[in-house]
Amino acid sequence: MTHTSTVYQRGATPIFASQADPRLHYCLYVPPRLTDDEQAPLVVIQHGTARSAANYRTQLKEFAEDQGVVILTPIFPAGLVDPDDLHNFKFIEYEGIRFDRMLLAIVDEVAARFPVAAERFYMHGFSGGGQFTHRFLYLHPERLAAASIGAPGRITQLDDTLPWWLGTKGFEEKFGQSIDFDALRRVPIQLVVGSEDVETWEIMNRGESNWIDGAELTGTTRIERLRTLEANYRSHGLDITFDVVEGAAHSGRKILPSVERFFTDQLKNR
Repeated sequence: MTHTSTVYQRGATPIFASQADPRLHYCLYVPPRLTDDEQAPLVVIQHGTARSAANYRTQLKEFAEDQGVVILTPIFPAGLVDPDDLHNFKFIEYEGIRFDRMLLAIVDEVAARFPVAAERFYMHGFSGGGQFTHRFLYLHPERLAAASIGAPGRITQLDDTLPWWLGTKGFEEKFGQSIDFDALRRVPIQLVVGSEDVETWEIMNRGESNWIDGAELTGTTRIERLRTLEANYRSHGLDITFDVVEGAAHSGRKILPSVERFFTDQLKNR
């Protein structure tokens, strides 16, 4: 007799509460053919401001089936402390919550229940998710098999002369650890953005909670800001692939095929 709980551990799963913090959630796509004794690659897709995690999970179903990977989409709700807050997870720490540690706790929970290889995983985030992904990379490069950073509106350069989050001045004091540049250089990184991603209303928003003076110096559009990040990364010897998706504006869905190609190449090399 099949238990209901095991049926819902394959395919598109329900949304689960994290055991580390039940305010935070996640869902997965687990190819039904995977057996319990397999160790499938884990691909983490970090949502942006709209928290459209389940949509990403659905859009990546075919990729998961083709590549034999498990898709994990964490959900970090808006309004966790301040009901008007939209940006909590993007800057790693918020009101005592360390979202990098929460993500790793969720990965551990998933590894205990699903057939995944969780020691090193693949990670993509678009927009607000791209912000989180590149900052997570600075903290935990040893956990990432590859990182895909999609169209972040605000970038953090590897630059100790710029204050957090424009740069990494005070990083060790803030997070209790330094940046392991040797480990960073071992992570293949995709920077990806649409060729028509040129709207500025959301990223040139002086005076709002996610603004720091100096952000305007990194570029006016998300394309310009990602190019600034690319130059910063190359100056530190990081392994960069820069992809521009022709005809795409600020659409996570439209850049996913480019992300899938990048991860497919990385999976072949693992």
